[in-house]
Amino acid sequence: MTQFNIAVIVGSLRKDSHNAKLARAITRLAPEGFGFTFVEIGDLPLYNQDNDGDQGPAVARVRAQLQAAQGVLFVTPEYNRSIPGVLKNALDNLSRPYGKSAWAGKPAGVIGISVGAMGTAMAQQHLRNVLAFLDVPTLNQPEVFLQAKDGLFDADGHIGEASRGFLQGWMDRYVVFVKKHVG
Repeated sequence: MTQFNIAVIVGSLRKDSHNAKLARAITRLAPEGFGFTFVEIGDLPLYNQDNDGDQGPAVARVRAQLQAAQGVLFVTPEYNRSIPGVLKNALDNLSRPYGKSAWAGKPAGVIGISVGAMGTAMAQQHLRNVLAFLDVPTLNQPEVFLQAKDGLFDADGHIGEASRGFLQGWMDRYVVFVKKHVG
């Protein structure tokens, strides 16, 4: 039985996204009792404050998914040294109307993968700044800045042997973090 439902937000819309692959792989490292709901953000309308009174069905769907979750896992690429527009749009849509943020208080984990040597360090820092403002407690350590390289994933899409221990350690810390904030 799932005791903890975690909303997974992937900041990439790309069909063959490294970050979507990472999200699927890392969720397999979670213990029993943790379930994951992949939340689609690509169909959210561009945020417009004029719509705060009637945000539409896509925003209502994501809001319901976040309300049903005990935590959030953000898996994001880095675009031009920051977070992708689709992710920022989701953060803005679900933080409104003022005083009714769907993000507030949800314990979050932030990871990402990129082809660049720095991984997603800048994007993650920018995301953490936004999450701090939105009152989202965020796991600070260990940080995960992955470079997409051969062997990171095995043939079945699981985390490869060389990185499994490190990423299992991250998941173990995230599980403790969620339990601490939810319990």
